[in-house]
Amino acid sequence: MYYGEIKNCDIANGIGVRVTLFVSGCTNHCEECFQPQTWAFDYGKPFTAETEQTILDMLAPDYIDGLTLLGGEPMEPANQRALLPFLKKVRKTYPNKTIWCFSGFTLDEELLQESYARCEVTDEVLSQIDVLVDGRFVKALYDITLRFRGSSNQRIIDLPQTLATGKIVPWEG
Repeated sequence: MYYGEIKNCDIANGIGVRVTLFVSGCTNHCEECFQPQTWAFDYGKPFTAETEQTILDMLAPDYIDGLTLLGGEPMEPANQRALLPFLKKVRKTYPNKTIWCFSGFTLDEELLQESYARCEVTDEVLSQIDVLVDGRFVKALYDITLRFRGSSNQRIIDLPQTLATGKIVPWEG
């Protein structure tokens, strides 16, 4: 897996102060994507053990609330496979920090059902995430007033509650 950028002390992509990882690779190709360069799976730098350690170190301060995954597309099957061991390390090292994930794939129609986006590690990846912002960016539904999303079709999902109940539970934040 490759990544395009790591942001430390990000306040735009989830609650509180976060470390944000922009992974590379996306097949969704949303119209007017804000990072089309990350569509290429080999954009940026390789995601290595050293990269993982850098992010783990960035997550250490008490004022950092958690990790956010963006893209590109974190839920591309190849990215899921690469991210799962790392997410487990984050969970083990920082059990009280949250993990947010932004995905163009919808939870109920693509990630929990047979689809291109679902693979052998999807359920385990989802179990590591606290908040999932799902749905492709749709230019015609763009709304600058929305919190943590760009278009009104996108949802902010409390993933542990959703997985426990089997029904989409909106994140109340």
